[in-house]
Amino acid sequence: VHQMTRVGIPIIGALRGHVITGGFELALGCDVLVGGTSTIFRDTHVKFGLAPCWGLSQKLARRIGPGRAKIVSLSACPVRAKKAYEWGLLDELIEEVGESSSSSNNSSDDAVLNRAIELSDRIASNDPLMVRRYKRAIVEGGSMTLHNG
Repeated sequence: VHQMTRVGIPIIGALRGHVITGGFELALGCDVLVGGTSTIFRDTHVKFGLAPCWGLSQKLARRIGPGRAKIVSLSACPVRAKKAYEWGLLDELIEEVGESSSSSNNSSDDAVLNRAIELSDRIASNDPLMVRRYKRAIVEGGSMTLHNG
């Protein structure tokens, strides 16, 4: 997971359903998170006496703020897609049709994945060197002052 920030190209996560503990940590390693309305985040580290080791405690606080991160992590309560989007945990929220369907080939599978592919195609259509440099500037700039960034 720590290596994900070093990947030069943007990593886009397409999420549906439950994103729990380790999956949550993997998701936070992505540059952009596109999620369907069925997406539910849950950090269960405290529930099972586990220490987060892939950066969830830092990345979640940076993404949604320390107060909300404490609510999510210390309570181990689920965060549903709408609230995740409102809090900035999901970058895009995609309406899923037929969420209750158990078919793996239904249109709700395609909507989230198609949006992630569409976004990746738009990014790929830009200058590849500048995309890499800009991603690096954003990642590294988060820990710098404005003067040094």
